[in-house]
Amino acid sequence: MPLPSHKSRAGSSSLMSLQPVDAAPFQRPSSAWLVWGSLFLVWLVSLLPWRLLNPVPDMLLLVLVFWCLHEPNRVGLVTAVVLGLLMDAHDASLLGLHALNYLLCAYGVLRLHGRLRHFNVWVQTFHIIPLLVGAALITRLLGAWLNGEWVGWDWLWSALITGALLPLVDVLLLLPQRRLDGDDVGAV
Repeated sequence: MPLPSHKSRAGSSSLMSLQPVDAAPFQRPSSAWLVWGSLFLVWLVSLLPWRLLNPVPDMLLLVLVFWCLHEPNRVGLVTAVVLGLLMDAHDASLLGLHALNYLLCAYGVLRLHGRLRHFNVWVQTFHIIPLLVGAALITRLLGAWLNGEWVGWDWLWSALITGALLPLVDVLLLLPQRRLDGDDVGAV
């Protein structure tokens, strides 16, 4: 029995007719005011004392990861190190632990940027959660070695909650870019 030709299989495939839910990509990059303003605002909120309780998510890290994913030309490794050093100085902890955590997360997102930009926010979340947990594990192990004591596993919940909040941050920070013309009114 002869095999069907490639042309007949490609024409009858239902996978070829699939379209993304939101077929209209963003036409312009985010404004610099939105990117740097959101980072500055979240940095100010991160200076409040409630951030030190467990398992509070690291919102500054979350917004940093988000902008590294969506605006890699504006927010990158230098931004991650500077914000991490600012948080280290504020906490009066070992200088460089937050910076290392933020740097590892930003580096991981920038390395995965080519792959992650093709996925929706839910798939991006499942890629970023292990990245956040791995970076937090490395910095906690280094901190435990330098301090001489293990602080426990409470940080794991914080990393998991931080990653799980990515869809909410995606909706909030991309809201100014959503177009409201006739084609996108029903889009989710």
